[in-house]
Amino acid sequence: MATAILRSGIRSALRGGASAARGSPATKRSFSSSSSAQEEAAEAAKWEKITYVGIAACTALATYNLSQGHPHHDEPPAYTYLHIRNKEFPWGPDGLFEKKDHH
Repeated sequence: MATAILRSGIRSALRGGASAARGSPATKRSFSSSSSAQEEAAEAAKWEKITYVGIAACTALATYNLSQGHPHHDEPPAYTYLHIRNKEFPWGPDGLFEKKDHH
């Protein structure tokens, strides 16, 4: 490992990379665009505004959707083959979490 680091340092020194990096100020890397700092700040501000508008729109849409009622369906018919119980439950005639009015 130490030899690999040493070799890398030697190669860099031979190419002039180490001396150039020490003597010159750090250069800015430009990837896909070479815009100025003002343009980058304007772009960031634009996307910040778009984000806030999107958050407000999603919140308004969710509030509207949740405030609307939803349809309640009628009870299904009481078929004879449903809820067949041959033996009482220890806690009563209904299921553990059922609560029905018994007449």
